Amino acid sequence: MPVTPLYAAVLALVFVALSVRTLRLRRTLRVAIGDGNEPRLARAARVHANFAEYVPLALLLVYLLEAGGAPRPAVHLLCTSLLVGRLTHAWGVSQVREDFRFRVAGMALTLFAIVAAALALLYRYAVAAA
Repeated sequence: MPVTPLYAAVLALVFVALSVRTLRLRRTLRVAIGDGNEPRLARAARVHANFAEYVPLALLLVYLLEAGGAPRPAVHLLCTSLLVGRLTHAWGVSQVREDFRFRVAGMALTLFAIVAAALALLYRYAVAAA
């Protein structure tokens, strides 16, 4: 059974949780559009948007790698890196008094998953073409 769908499901639940948090803040603060100059809402919206920007591409790359026969431990490593990276980033950016180490660590883990999967796919393509 493939590994990536398991992580995709968990990440989908995280996405929904981030969505609900943003919607609740909008309702509490009575801000329908934009951030109403509310730092908490601005951060919640950016965390949600950033998640939506990075996760689909990362999951697609990892799934393609897995479908091409990548070892399960490698797929787990990439997906775990993505999941931990997104959670770490979300925590860090959500704090009004942000500790940038969380943002940096979260992005590093996320970008590791994307770059490693992309390079592995390029390598497999190059080897198959040779």
